[in-house]
Amino acid sequence: MKITELLLAELDREAIGIRKTLERVPEGKNDWKPHEKSMPLGYLATIVATIPSWLDMVVNLDELDINPPGGSKFRPPDWKTRQDLIHQFEASLKKGREVLQKTNDDHLFNTKWRLLAAGKLMSEQPRYEAIRDGVLNHMAHHRGQLTVYLRLNEEKVPAIYGPSADEGRG
Repeated sequence: MKITELLLAELDREAIGIRKTLERVPEGKNDWKPHEKSMPLGYLATIVATIPSWLDMVVNLDELDINPPGGSKFRPPDWKTRQDLIHQFEASLKKGREVLQKTNDDHLFNTKWRLLAAGKLMSEQPRYEAIRDGVLNHMAHHRGQLTVYLRLNEEKVPAIYGPSADEGRG
């Protein structure tokens, strides 16, 4: 089996849990934070919704500087309703799937991708590792954070890898 096929299958499996989580994000609380050092709920939800599109950067760029000179020009898309958030996610998922379908294992195994911060090398790894670490694992991490935000806002936490306190074995 090709690595691209394995990555697509994993992306599709993770998409189920992301979708269920995003469907429960409270509206009108985009600025809410559990702590002053935490990111706002709306920003975190946007990250979760748009991470699949990050596959484009890892596959098609050689590097990304997350703190470039003059600051980042990236501005997360705004959303007001859960439906806006779900639309962002579906578009991001579609883009990520298309990128994986258009690449090949040779590119993913035999070319490196670099992550920089203010010009300083943070990591350099084969693209398939960058996809696992910087996209898929990162996606699960932020989705987990988002489920904590849901709990703290009295929203039901979806079952993702198994039952949750709000959803039994079904």
